[in-house]
Amino acid sequence: MIKAILIFNNHGKPRLSKFYQRYSEDTQQQIIRETFHLVSKRDENVCNFLEGGLLIGGSDNKLIYRHYATLYFVFCVDSSESELGILDLIQVFVETLDKCFENVCELDLIFHVDKVHNILSEMVMGGMVLETNMNEIVTQIDAQNKLEKSETFIFQSPRQDR
Repeated sequence: MIKAILIFNNHGKPRLSKFYQRYSEDTQQQIIRETFHLVSKRDENVCNFLEGGLLIGGSDNKLIYRHYATLYFVFCVDSSESELGILDLIQVFVETLDKCFENVCELDLIFHVDKVHNILSEMVMGGMVLETNMNEIVTQIDAQNKLEKSETFIFQSPRQDR
């Protein structure tokens, strides 16, 4: 099961955090800091899996991450998850973000956090992987965007009955 999905920049600023297990706000912040310190101090040419930090569950859990440009994408998972499967999920997530935002960057995550959460919720819900097909995810996101645009148009058009 996926316990948390974290995205932070090279300076440790969280850009997205989604926890699938209940933690207090203080504990969540400590987990983010601890995870950043564990992941950021690793060399670029080492394995992308490491034992989870003390706060996220220690040796029973794993941190699986990828570093793209200025962002770390980290999935905190329990021992039942496949490391390579999660690495593939991270790749699909990043490619989907790239397709939806046309060359995604850190600012897209900051200014469109709701859209990023929608993309993530198409892929993972309750800590379980729902969808890994990027085309299906993009199709669902496009359908949501069309619905939002049609609702915006309906609410912005002047009322005829007055």
